[in-house]
Parts: sequence; C-alpha cells; structure tokens
Amino acid sequence: MSLIELPLPDSAVMNARDQIVRDLVGICGEGAVISDEDGRRTFETDALTAYRRMPLAVVLPTSTEDVAAVLKYAKAHGIKVVPRGAGTSLCGGALPAEDAIVLGVSKMNRVLELDYQNRFARVETGITNLAISAAVAEEGFFYAPDPSSQLACTLAGNLAMNSGGAHCLKYGVTTNNVLGVKLVTMDGEIVEIGGSYLDAEAYDLLALIVGSEGQFGIITEATVRILRAAEGARPMMIGFETSAKAGICVARIIASGIIPVAIEFMDRPAIEVCEAFAKAGYPTDVEALLIIEVEGSEQEIVDRLAYIASIAHELNPQALVVSASDEQSAKIWKGRKSAFGAIGRLADYYCMDGTIPLGHLPHVLEEISAICARYGLRVANIFHAGDGNLHPLIMYDANSPGEIEKAERAGAEVLKLCVSVGGCLTGEHGVGIEKRDLMRAQFTDEDLAVQLRIKAVFDPDWLLNPGKVFPLDAVEQAKAEADRVARGGVSAAGPAEAA
Repeated sequence: MSLIELPLPDSAVMNARDQIVRDLVGICGEGAVISDEDGRRTFETDALTAYRRMPLAVVLPTSTEDVAAVLKYAKAHGIKVVPRGAGTSLCGGALPAEDAIVLGVSKMNRVLELDYQNRFARVETGITNLAISAAVAEEGFFYAPDPSSQLACTLAGNLAMNSGGAHCLKYGVTTNNVLGVKLVTMDGEIVEIGGSYLDAEAYDLLALIVGSEGQFGIITEATVRILRAAEGARPMMIGFETSAKAGICVARIIASGIIPVAIEFMDRPAIEVCEAFAKAGYPTDVEALLIIEVEGSEQEIVDRLAYIASIAHELNPQALVVSASDEQSAKIWKGRKSAFGAIGRLADYYCMDGTIPLGHLPHVLEEISAICARYGLRVANIFHAGDGNLHPLIMYDANSPGEIEKAERAGAEVLKLCVSVGGCLTGEHGVGIEKRDLMRAQFTDEDLAVQLRIKAVFDPDWLLNPGKVFPLDAVEQAKAEADRVARGGVSAAGPAEAA
C-alpha cells in the first residue's frame, strides 16, 4: 500500500542502535532483548500486513518495573517506543518505526488474583483474551469481551483498541468490563487507575485510558470483571432474500426491548465460504443471514427465540433454524469466528471497521455494495449487527497492480459513509495508521487540538506509538504550538487555556 505516509526515522537514533541495544540488555537482561535482523523481522508488522517497518530493537520485559525502566531510559535518550501485545491489530496500531523500540508484553501473561466473591480477576496484560475465561471457567465464570481473534489477541491490545466481539451487544466492550489498570507513563512512573470495584476513589480516567491506542502509556496489569455464566445459551439462524430485510429485522428486534447476547450478520459471499469451511448448516440460498443467540434458563431461551421468530416471520424469511444441540451451536459459532480466515480462501481482503446507528443499516449496506462496485471490487459483509459495528471485507488481488490502492480508497469511502450517517470511524479495531488521515472526517481541527493537548500531558516529547491516530500535520502543528508557548508565546487557544 502506498496511500498512507509514515514518518521519516531519526538517523541519529538509528546510528546509535548498537549502544541502545547494549543499554537495553543492561536493563532487562539479554534474554529479553531481540536485536538480530531475523528476530526483529518477526515484529516488522501487525495484522495490517501491507505495511512493514524493521524496528530498532525489540524488548520483551517480564515485569512492570522493567517496563518502567525501559520507558524511563527511552525518554532520557529521546527514543520512540511502540507498545505491542500479540500484533493482531488490523489498523496498523502496532506497526513499528525504524527508530523505535518495540516493547511487547507477551511474556507478562500471569493471572495474579482471582476473587469470585467480588467477581474480578487481576491479570497481566500479556494474557490472551480467551485465557482469562479459561482461568475462571471451572468456577462457572467467564470474561465477556470476545473478539474473533480471542485465541491469539492479548488483553493489552484489547485495552488499547477497546475491543468488543460478538457478545458485546449484551455485555459491552472492553471499557465496560475493566475495573482498574496499572499504567506505566513515558517517564517511567507507575500509576494505578481505578481498582477492584466500581467507582473507585480518585478521578475516573479509565474511559480515557481504555481505547487510547498506546498514546498515553503502557498498561501492564488490569483488573477485569468476571461474570457468572448463564444457565444455558442457544443460537438461531434466520436467512433473508435481501440484506435490507435482515437489517430491518435487526432494528425491530432491538426496538422490541429484547437484548440478545449476540446478533451477527453475514451476506451471501460470507455465508458460502464460511459454510464450506465449518459445515455449520448455514442456508446457502439466501442473500443475508442473521445468527442470533439468547441465554438464560431453558424456558427463557425457548420464549425469547419464539418471540424473535415471530418478528422475523413478519418479513417472510427464507430460512429459520434453531440450534438443536450443543454440537450444532458450536459449529454455528465456529463458522462465524473463523469467517475472516475463511474469506482468505477466496481472495486477499481489506477488513474494515466502522459503526453506524442501527436505523441506517439497510441503506448503508446498499451503499457499501455500490461503493465497491464502482471500484470493480467484491465485498463480503460480516459484522456485529446488534450494535452497528460493521466489518466489510473488501476483496482484491494483491498481485494485480493498483488493486491494493483501490481497496484502500473504497475503504475510505465506506468509513466516510459511516460518519455521514451519524456513526464512527471505528468500533473496535482502532485508528492506528489506517484511519489516521480520516480523523478530520469525524473531528474538527478544534476537536483534534483538544485530543492532542491531552496526549501532550501524558507524553510531552511525543515518543509513544508515533505516527498513529493523529494526522501527521496536526501533530507537527501541536508540537510547534507547544514550543511557542514554552518560549513565552500565547497559545492560539487563548491566554486562559494556554495558562
């Protein structure tokens, strides 16, 4: 891809690489530092694999204190730091820079405390999403957020991007399931925010930190809510002749007051490839498929599924199947959870992430198809329909010149469409480098200036996760303004705000 500009590296820092590596070994030990070319190449990209940069060095600490020591050293020497969990970011959020240290938390993956009476788990953030639920499953508990990559993605990345998943319709996204964090700032200070219960003392900064994409600090520990697992759960599948009808059905279900655990959407291209992979019994003669799951006692499940079926019948569905066994339910979800990988059997694809108000779902789906058709590209739609979090998969041929750029341009139009109907650029993947230059489609210059001032409070030297989230020219303007104020000038925001 060539449409996204990346900052030029600092040659002075790169020339000092050997000394920096020696210093990092002195701080964390030889086993925690990766400096050889083959080893660093493992970290040169994340899940947005079209962009690659070889990092200066990679550090994999095993304690919060080591993280603090590395950040303190980096600040003292003006070295940029890119935080990294498992590298599953789809927006380039963990893309390295040539003059930056990649600081990964994957070795910090311990469960530190389990409290079932107060329903929380305290863990290191290198733990995988699924491992949290596994740690508490024996006692009948689980951790609610469940992104499709939950087998691999770490809590660190989930916290950075405020990830969700299929079941966030009922249980919320990451920020709704975190009680407290331990954050290391760029100057090496260890800060505890929140606690092990709701409404902990001090300022409530959790909503600011969760979703901040590594711009404010590195989270090394988190206290998360664990929930008692429901008595039972069961999915149903409803197929429609048009995506518009499926969208109307979703809106009517939510409007009825029923909140299922999940409402997932697939269109025909997605249905066909997922059925070929999972053999889940998806109807392949429909244009759109909803997977809807409810939970509770057996009678609650039966009643809720029957009520949802009555809503669907008003729209004349072509197929309506209720899971009859745990095995069938597992296959239904296997197909959905494996969808992104299964689509890869058809073509290369660019996975988008935007949110919209549910009432606009039928219109937006039609427009997404029209946008991709204008570029001569196919699209498969798989997304969390219940909360309007769209994941169009724009298919292209990476070996055909110009196809990648066309996919990026089509993707930008899709995201602008989401914003135009009152939605947002991202639901759970984050901004990273992918949506950085689209931030002005959603925010005014004044909005961005406020966000950049907050960033500068945590990271005044602009060393954390550089080149992400904020348009590069806006960052340069903010730096110039800060320098002018530091020299005794008056901020463009006015004397009162400058003070």
